[in-house]
Amino acid sequence: MSDSTASLVRKIAGARDLQSVVRSMKALAASSIGEYEKSVNALKDYSRTVELGLWVCLRDSASLPEMRTTNVDRIGAVVFGTDQGLVGQLNEELVDFALQTLSRLPVSPGIWAVGERVHARLTDEGMPILGLFSVPNSVKAITPLVGRILNDIEVIGKTDELTELYLLYNSPRAGAIYSPVSQRLLPLDEIWRHGLVDRAWPTKQLPEVIGGDTATLRALIREYLFVSLFRACAESMASENAGRLAAMQRAEKNIEELLKDLSGKYYRLRQSSIDEELFDVISGFEALSKDIQ
Repeated sequence: MSDSTASLVRKIAGARDLQSVVRSMKALAASSIGEYEKSVNALKDYSRTVELGLWVCLRDSASLPEMRTTNVDRIGAVVFGTDQGLVGQLNEELVDFALQTLSRLPVSPGIWAVGERVHARLTDEGMPILGLFSVPNSVKAITPLVGRILNDIEVIGKTDELTELYLLYNSPRAGAIYSPVSQRLLPLDEIWRHGLVDRAWPTKQLPEVIGGDTATLRALIREYLFVSLFRACAESMASENAGRLAAMQRAEKNIEELLKDLSGKYYRLRQSSIDEELFDVISGFEALSKDIQ
């Protein structure tokens, strides 16, 4: 009887220790989500500035560079995954979505994988891998990662120009934890460009580009790619932490139910032990009373 009670006490203590760890991880995940969301919001002003610069460069039809849209010999894709645990089926859902999305393209794209887990899954599926990058562990680590991806893209472009570039990542969603999304960055086709230049300039004074239009345009396009990659990575990391937060919330609920069950068993067992002790005392008292009589 005492061994069973001691065992329950140990289980309850272990469950409470685990509950403390889960609560800490839940708080850390919630804090991380806030940091990545702030970085995305802070990027909006810079993104708008880049778009206004592109507006200036592209407002005159003569400034529009020739961009190939018919040659599809070289297509690239960047897939943002995660290497951290306790995120549910995040990587699996993303890879399934990526395979389904990329299968619609006319040729199989070369892929830059962010995260060893998505890299392994994509390799198993026979997808051509152009590069593997480590998943950033903080907001500050996103900028160096994006720089390395852009450098790889530029290296590929020098030998075999990319005609299309896609981003695939998980994005936080209202009313849901996250969902996989796809974004096409290249080519900057006529629809994209005319949609940009059709916007109204925020002031009455129209600016002009000083110096070479081509060099300025290329620099702004690189910044456009940087902003898009940074946002995709930050949203991917926010989704990872949202998945972890949801997992910790489920774990906390299960632990609470387990503690309730263990506590109920302990109190029933303890009460049964007390009842037996009282019964023994009463029985002994009655036996002594009969002997005295």
